[in-house]
Amino acid sequence: MADLSRRSLLRGVGGIGVTGALAAVTGCGVPPAYVDAADRESPDRSAREHKLVFANWPLYIDVDDHDKQRRPTLDAFQRRTGIAVTYTEEINDNDEFFGKISPALMNHQPTGRDLIVISDWMCARFVRLGWVETMDRTAQPNVAKYLDPQLRTPHFDPGRMHSVPWQSGITGIAYNRRRLGREIRHTSDLWKDDLRGRVTLLSGLDEAFAMLLQGNGVDITRWTADDFHRMIDQVRGLVRRGQIRRFTGNDYIKDLDSGDVLAAQAYSGDVIQLQADNPDIEFVVPEEGAELWAESLMIPNLAAHKRNAERLIDYYYQPEVAAELAAWVNYVCPVPAAREVLASSKDKDRAKLAEDPLVFPDARMRRRLAIARDITAGERAGFAKEWNAIVGL
Repeated sequence: MADLSRRSLLRGVGGIGVTGALAAVTGCGVPPAYVDAADRESPDRSAREHKLVFANWPLYIDVDDHDKQRRPTLDAFQRRTGIAVTYTEEINDNDEFFGKISPALMNHQPTGRDLIVISDWMCARFVRLGWVETMDRTAQPNVAKYLDPQLRTPHFDPGRMHSVPWQSGITGIAYNRRRLGREIRHTSDLWKDDLRGRVTLLSGLDEAFAMLLQGNGVDITRWTADDFHRMIDQVRGLVRRGQIRRFTGNDYIKDLDSGDVLAAQAYSGDVIQLQADNPDIEFVVPEEGAELWAESLMIPNLAAHKRNAERLIDYYYQPEVAAELAAWVNYVCPVPAAREVLASSKDKDRAKLAEDPLVFPDARMRRRLAIARDITAGERAGFAKEWNAIVGL
């Protein structure tokens, strides 16, 4: 299982600093940050250089139980293909990583990385800026065949030609059913009197907003500024009356475990691990819906080993390999066919994982899941200012 601390690293805070940085490079006579399609690729050295550089989040790949330096699925890829992978766990925050590689990308220079994994809301910025290469899907038959249909057409990248989900997940509600003494079925159930001061929401704008909009009956695939402002007014009122205890990163886990909080906006992958220690914790996808999100693989502009990177992506879309990764990470697997692989396992815990709807959502749950329209560059600064004023960032 992936360590809980990994999710604590995924705390986007609205990205005001990034927006400001982009404003600085797109005005005052400085060449714009956008890169034309003709300037995104460099001669590919994959045929003569059997290597690639892969940047990922910490604790986001399977690790050998007896040797933490070994990553079984990645080691197997290197043995099978002869491609040496330099694997770095350098992505600790979406905005921080954006700041690290944006100078090279906006100045038409290579980043030194062939493959990166970032959250889809940040992927949207990369795609809009023309900072990632288009993948050759004919060289990725497993992606074409096995990618979860519900993840194929995000608003920012229709057809997923610039991004491929590494892992997926659901932002819903976790709660202690025994201590609360009732079920939670709707987002509005969080605002009842018996939860006053015992509820937390996520502090990151991009992580929090979609489920709150859905709670108001909004179709998050095409939400509007008016929808957003109504939600902001609602949250501001809930804070004033003391309904919301605080806004959190991954520390909602400690609050739920201690009983200081009875319900929290939460990530599905965290709750699977929480439930192993506390069976009273339940995760619910509200009847109005919840956000299905992904963190995706992308090939940054001027990558030196594009073909090798495409091969690695396609390797992880083999159901057998995807099953190995899912068994360790415990988020929503973007390869539904991996479910059958786990179901046929002689290992009881692996076979049980195949039946977990938080790893392989069932049809009823899927009907309530949607991928949110991303916050555009023009919307971000104003929306983040409003949100951060409430959250206290």
